[in-house]
Amino acid sequence: MGGRWQRRCDGREDGRRDGAGSEALLLGRQTYENFYAYWPRQTDNPYTDRVNTTTKYVASRTLTRPLPWSNSILLDGDAAESVAQLKRGPTGDLTIMGSGELIRSLMVADLIDEYLLMIHPIVLGTGRRPFAEGTHMSLHSSTPSPRPRAW
Repeated sequence: MGGRWQRRCDGREDGRRDGAGSEALLLGRQTYENFYAYWPRQTDNPYTDRVNTTTKYVASRTLTRPLPWSNSILLDGDAAESVAQLKRGPTGDLTIMGSGELIRSLMVADLIDEYLLMIHPIVLGTGRRPFAEGTHMSLHSSTPSPRPRAW
């Protein structure tokens, strides 16, 4: 997986809060390719079956059909327009993991209903900010991990 800065977890405590109950994943090209390089080859991870069998909508200007990973659907045209159409349909909840460029484009179009941020105890120091300068949000709730972690 790109960067490999997140430590492996067993999924028992974090899975209840990380979008595991959503109907489908929404991924940008880079995250899709990183996930595809990893998940289909895992045999000892509690998330493997869920990730491999979940519908995955992919926003990309460069990928073409058919996508190689099972249950993957390449979105047509503009990502924001495609996601708006998905939201109007019976798709259910969508979870975006990673996919920073996609998230930023959906933020501009006001298509993200809720943010679930999992804060890891790491400071990278450089790189893209998750939110544009001047973005204003309000915290509705926070839930600490039942088991503090130090890596």
